[in-house]
Amino acid sequence: MTNEHRLLIVEDDTTFARTLVRSFERRGYSVRHLPGEAGLPALLEEFAPSHAVVDLKLAANASGLSCVKHLHAFDPEMLIVVLTGYASIATAVEAIKLGARHYLAKPSNTDDIEAAFQRATGDAEVELTGRTTSIKTLEWEHIHEVLAESDFNISEAARRLGLHRRTLARKLEKRRIK
Repeated sequence: MTNEHRLLIVEDDTTFARTLVRSFERRGYSVRHLPGEAGLPALLEEFAPSHAVVDLKLAANASGLSCVKHLHAFDPEMLIVVLTGYASIATAVEAIKLGARHYLAKPSNTDDIEAAFQRATGDAEVELTGRTTSIKTLEWEHIHEVLAESDFNISEAARRLGLHRRTLARKLEKRRIK
């Protein structure tokens, strides 16, 4: 692999980002890192990445979806993978509609991300689960759907859901029930 693979990592967790940077550099990628959307336009003009890994939930409740939209507008051929510890159907659908190639739940490693870059089509053979959806999972997905509709503005999402902002923040801090 040559340096024709230019990777941008948009991740607010500096330790995780540093690990990804080193791992991808060992695989021959030229890598840049941003902790959020600030500075993205300037970096795109200077670096012009061919690949991007974007965290869904960035610091200060910022959404990685706006980064995906910006990256796809800059280069529709860019291979974009969204990583998240807050996976939901709503955010997965929005990420793909905005131009991401794949959507991976954390924890994901370099092998998972690189495989996602290479998958250009869906897999019709993916295993369907026989498990029914729980009430807690439905609630989680509804919350994330409303969050996506409100551009990840917690106060606005709480208003739309009829919840106090702090109650919504507490629900978002909990891990999804499997």
